[in-house]
Amino acid sequence: MDLAGRRVLITGASRGIGESIARSCAAAGASVALVARSEGQLSRLAGELHGTAHVADLGDAGSVDGLIARVESDAGPVDVLVNNAGVDHVGALGAMSAVELEQIYRVNLLSPVELCRQVLPRMLDRGRGHIVNISSLSGAAPFPGLASYSSTKAGLTHFTAGLRADLKGQPIGTTVVELGPIPTDMLSNASSYRPTAASFQRFYQLQILVDIQRETVADAVVEAISKDRRHVRLPRRAAVTAMLAEAPRRFVELALTGVPHQA
Repeated sequence: MDLAGRRVLITGASRGIGESIARSCAAAGASVALVARSEGQLSRLAGELHGTAHVADLGDAGSVDGLIARVESDAGPVDVLVNNAGVDHVGALGAMSAVELEQIYRVNLLSPVELCRQVLPRMLDRGRGHIVNISSLSGAAPFPGLASYSSTKAGLTHFTAGLRADLKGQPIGTTVVELGPIPTDMLSNASSYRPTAASFQRFYQLQILVDIQRETVADAVVEAISKDRRHVRLPRRAAVTAMLAEAPRRFVELALTGVPHQA
């Protein structure tokens, strides 16, 4: 999809990867609808990019309910949905509270799925659309201390594959973005738990992992949308883990060739 003149909704857009994606989409000619829970920084970025700001807390089911309808009422049709918002937790599962556990699954998995559910009928009615889900390579290769985070990302990656199967033959593209370490506040949190920090250090020493700048991620997302690519995996040197995890899904996809994918 050519982004010029299209509207891109980006969650978690006030900082980090989301901010960089917003800037790259705007540079490609898109109108951006920015979603985050912090109004000040969000509004400033929306003003700078001539976009719109929509305050919503993806950790609150009530805030997510009807979000796509509100954005479209305020800004216009959403052509591209980028589910970028995410939270992490580093440490032993038993050290998490019930509230923290519910939040990470809601923000990282339940809310992205719900936003897809909301936007898909609208995209199908218009005969165009693209959905980008920002996942993680840890969904395929979890490290100690990341059980909850990794499982939410594994779920989001698998959901995207299932969504792609549902949409086969329809004019809606999907892209799952599986990322390694990005220099953000979330990455710095990994050093707070020794087993996680040591695991990252081992993979850095093996040169399997290397930090990727968020601007590189943003440019790759824009290119994936424009070229209808189903996967973005960064750093490329670590992509083999995601490719191995993808093999069973790819096998099933090939085995179902010719089977109807819509009722």
